Amino acid sequence: MATILSTINLKGGVGKTMTTVALAEMLSAHFRKKVLVIDLDPQTNATVVLIGEEKWAELNEKGSTLARLFADAIEEGASHFDLEQTLQDNVSTIRDVRSVDLLPSSLDLIDIQDRLATMPRGKYYARNPIDIIRQAIKPIQDNYDLILIDCPPNLGLITLNGLRISSGYIIPTVPDILSTYGIPQIVKRVRDFSQEIGEEIVPLGIVVSKYREQSTVHHTTLANLRRRNSPPVFDTVIPERNSIADAAGFVPTGTVRQKYGYDGSYDLYRNLATEIMTAAEASGV
Repeated sequence: MATILSTINLKGGVGKTMTTVALAEMLSAHFRKKVLVIDLDPQTNATVVLIGEEKWAELNEKGSTLARLFADAIEEGASHFDLEQTLQDNVSTIRDVRSVDLLPSSLDLIDIQDRLATMPRGKYYARNPIDIIRQAIKPIQDNYDLILIDCPPNLGLITLNGLRISSGYIIPTVPDILSTYGIPQIVKRVRDFSQEIGEEIVPLGIVVSKYREQSTVHHTTLANLRRRNSPPVFDTVIPERNSIADAAGFVPTGTVRQKYGYDGSYDLYRNLATEIMTAAEASGV
């Protein structure tokens, strides 16, 4: 069975997407894992990083994104979503990354997510707005070692779809007051949701990203997060670097090290991937 992890934060701009994409590419190239990235964020950042804006626009025009899946759920009797056409095989700009697939997002999810609560429940009330992704990926779920879900910066129904199939989650954050303020709320809400559905969703840890060594606020906030240790903070801290920002561009490269630069960023993401896999195994995720 695949290990399924969500990446969540209630605030945008905290490195959530780059953490998801870098982990997927590192797990494929370095650990030889088969990985599926599910992009649930309407901002479509993970999708564009992995397949480029031109390919995304083509898929969006054809309705071959997850927006079509959620739209079908709202429209009673609709069945336009085609999993085979939507699933993008062997994505990434890195030649050495050959085992990352993608279920792409769409800007259309912005309008759709507010209407999900109104979806028809079916003749026997068996249809549920938090089960849409779970039902859709059943045919392919066991094809992967890991499934990484890039969730929107909220705890709405689309995020709950990601959590519904997850056995664990990580919280990428910038170590400042506004980015970390919502972490206790995330942990509490996910714990409550976990109890409601009767399945454990483990908070594996906090990923500190865009860290500035010279910032007193960053230094103090990181120390406070480590002292609180709920959830634990991964040892690997991702600094704010131009090489990491540049890695978000859709530019072909040969190796993961080439994409993330020769300034140590490759080693950091490799170490982070190792930490997350170790935490998942230790938690039974």
